[in-house]
Amino acid sequence: MAAQSNTRARTLLTAFGGALIAATAALVIAGTYTAAFAPRGILDPGPLVRWGVSAATLASELSIAVVIGALTLAVFIIPGGGTPRRKHRTAGPDAALYRTTVAIAGWAGVAWTLSSLARLLFQGANTVGTPLTDPAFGDQWLVYLTQIPSGQSHLAITLIAAIITTITLFIPGPVLSMWLLVATLAPLTLLSLMGHAAGTDNHELAVSAMFLHLVGAALWIGALAAIAILILAAPSKEQWLTHTVRRYSAIAGWCFALVAVSGIVNSVVRLGGPDALTSTYGQLVIAKIVLFLVLGTLGALHRRRVVTQLTTKSRTIPALFWRLVAVELIVMGAVSGVSVALGASEPPVGETAPASPSPAYLLTGAELPPEPTVARYFTQWSLDVLFAVACAAGLWVYLSWVWRLRARGDAWPWLRTASWCTGMVLMFWITSGGPAVYGKILFSSHMLMHMLMAMVVPIFVALAAPVTLLMRAVPARTDNSRGPREWVLGIVHSRYGRFFSHPIVAAINFAGSMILFYYTPLFDLAITTHLGHILMVVHFSLVGYFFVNAVVGVDPGPNRPGYAQRLLLLLATMAFHAFFGVSLMASDALLVPDWFGNMGRAWGDPAIVDQQAGAGIAWGIGEVPTVALAITVAVLWGRSEDKIARRRDRQVDEYGDAELDDYNAMLQKMSERDARS
Repeated sequence: MAAQSNTRARTLLTAFGGALIAATAALVIAGTYTAAFAPRGILDPGPLVRWGVSAATLASELSIAVVIGALTLAVFIIPGGGTPRRKHRTAGPDAALYRTTVAIAGWAGVAWTLSSLARLLFQGANTVGTPLTDPAFGDQWLVYLTQIPSGQSHLAITLIAAIITTITLFIPGPVLSMWLLVATLAPLTLLSLMGHAAGTDNHELAVSAMFLHLVGAALWIGALAAIAILILAAPSKEQWLTHTVRRYSAIAGWCFALVAVSGIVNSVVRLGGPDALTSTYGQLVIAKIVLFLVLGTLGALHRRRVVTQLTTKSRTIPALFWRLVAVELIVMGAVSGVSVALGASEPPVGETAPASPSPAYLLTGAELPPEPTVARYFTQWSLDVLFAVACAAGLWVYLSWVWRLRARGDAWPWLRTASWCTGMVLMFWITSGGPAVYGKILFSSHMLMHMLMAMVVPIFVALAAPVTLLMRAVPARTDNSRGPREWVLGIVHSRYGRFFSHPIVAAINFAGSMILFYYTPLFDLAITTHLGHILMVVHFSLVGYFFVNAVVGVDPGPNRPGYAQRLLLLLATMAFHAFFGVSLMASDALLVPDWFGNMGRAWGDPAIVDQQAGAGIAWGIGEVPTVALAITVAVLWGRSEDKIARRRDRQVDEYGDAELDDYNAMLQKMSERDARS
């Protein structure tokens, strides 16, 4: 066993060294090939800065990947976190394993913070075009940090890295680790906003694709690296490693799909067409694709052979696993080096604004679509890859759970499946079809998008009962770790989950959010920025689900009141929509006038008339789903009364009506007393 452990350690240490060498070599070769590090004609900061930027970028991206991977292991895979209803254990082998995993994230965070600081230093010198030894560099670097957007973003990333690292080094429990994992999405968002693709014409598509690419790659690479480091720290734990390999294999499959889809979109946006593949940048993209396919092949071998052996033969980790891990880490290092070199190279397609841009182009980054018609709402498309991937993943996961139930002989209502599929398809159309295209131009189209997203889609989602399906299809874990089932049920039954899912709170949140959104700068933020738009979609979709689930839903969570109280809530919501719509129709003040009032449209109604039409949509479309919900509540109320009546009839037939007998006896006694009087 000791010899086997030493062999593993040597193999993994060699793999880490090989990965660093491969990453560095790929960065140098690719950067030299594309002349990314060649001297500039003017304002050249020197070779130290030119090469130092990419070296610090490579170190920073690999470090944050390990942070994300280790936190993912601690939150979702590694045993020791305990169940959501139990506090984190501080003793025992599982807890020691958990603490080691979080410690890996903490020390990787130290490397991330230091490399981010170096990147901030080199990037500042590279941006202002001043060597580090120049006496004026200090003042210029301060300007870069405080006045230039890229400097402010890199400074924010460094501060976030320092905060996450500091908290992680104290070995937080699973819940706080989950929040830290969510916090790592912030620097990835900032990085996606600063990439080359973000400066192309299709800014929103490029930013979303880059964000998905960064998330998928960081999780894929970082989790495998964290597993390898964890093996070195605890090489004799065969049982936890078996579970970890199985669960990581499933996550890696999702990461492969995510990186593939986002990579295709990024390549199309940056290259602009197949002719650009002959450029040096295009050839580097081809090299990255080849390395990615090699990684995919290794992942397929990993899943089919290693995981199969672990499942069917024994719990002993086969030697093939160690070889695959070593080769995968080396190839991942090479891919990372090529990716950093691509980021430092100029793509063939840059920001190509027209010579005389229209007002709509200056505001939205795209020319005006044709005048909207009913048909064009279904033929005009603007793909939002983020929500498209989310809808596709939602369809796949839900249907796979249904197939899993049927495979073991359990039934699931087909109407619920149809309801979920309808909700996902409708959500995809809302975020990528006509409502999304014209929602940027017309307030009425935006309101159509909002009402469908907040009022119609949640009905289909709530009636599909996804949480109930999760509870039936996904088995509970027994190794003191938390999977999707444990986390979802923990959130549902937590005091925060019960609070926000309470019918009254859900109704107030549903109604109040609309007022707060449209009559504050939040609406301006959602219209003018892509990040604000994404947050708007997520917020109102969740708020709508909470409200609908509290009224007619099947999933657990809220303490649903009686049917009479539910009807009162729906009537109050209808009254609110009527008030909001009428008040907006009567208003002469244009919301976000700098946006909707300056589109320069040659077709359609004036902006204020269109806003009043949007108010009518808010009133009308808001009422129709509410009436449908009220009818549903009334039908459910009637069925509930019928069930109670039938249950009482069966009880009377079998045991007699004790209450009626007592009542008749009381009347008989009263009659006898009156007769004696």
